[in-house]
Amino acid sequence: MGPQTAPRAFTEAGRRDTRQRRVLREHLSESDAFVSAQQLYDDLRARGDKVGLATIYRTLQAMTEAGELDALRTDAGETLYRQCGPRHHHHLVCRSCGLTVELEGRGVERWADKAASDHGFSEVNHVVELFGLCAACSSPTG
Repeated sequence: MGPQTAPRAFTEAGRRDTRQRRVLREHLSESDAFVSAQQLYDDLRARGDKVGLATIYRTLQAMTEAGELDALRTDAGETLYRQCGPRHHHHLVCRSCGLTVELEGRGVERWADKAASDHGFSEVNHVVELFGLCAACSSPTG
């Protein structure tokens, strides 16, 4: 009988739970702000982790596709990532510091359903992101 290997861990979406995915998940769980792949790369390198930038991009994409992360595009076209709750929600995002608050938005849901119905659409998805300045960034001393 040959040597036995430990069973591989898998995420809920059935993907292999790699070291890189665990590192990114742990780092993203420490913040309420959306961050870029480059910011994650810089943060991880600063603390001594040797994850490559291309690996970070691939892993973030896979985690987003698996529903582990929310992604949003900035006005400049950059994609930012954040670990979010499992239920459908929207975001209020500070343009300055990136602080993010999850919003439920029942009114938005009703409006989206009615707009889709009024125009004969079905199976409609939507994303609502509100951008502004948080209290700390909009205060004169912030």
